[in-house]
Amino acid sequence: MQQGVFRAFLITIGRKTGKSHSVQLRAVSYNDMVYFSRRNKNSDWLKNALENERVKVDFDGHTHEGVASLVTDEVLAKKISRLKYPGEERASEVRIVLQVKLTN
Repeated sequence: MQQGVFRAFLITIGRKTGKSHSVQLRAVSYNDMVYFSRRNKNSDWLKNALENERVKVDFDGHTHEGVASLVTDEVLAKKISRLKYPGEERASEVRIVLQVKLTN
């Protein structure tokens, strides 16, 4: 996977419904991981991924299975923001970052 920013669908399992939940997001590929971020924790996709780490990421016509976790390294989180929003003011915002290790 090439490093960079792209659009992807993050597919989670609903923490309340148990049903598949898909949302299209701006993603960052960096060091063999896929990253998604938010300004706060108030999103269903983030809450779902934290509740059930088994997720799918759909991009380039392929669906990949993965394992999601929260990024706790502030330096890495800032790096992901700069990659996601190059040259934009929001690149310096503190963000909640979810990383996905693709397993296939």
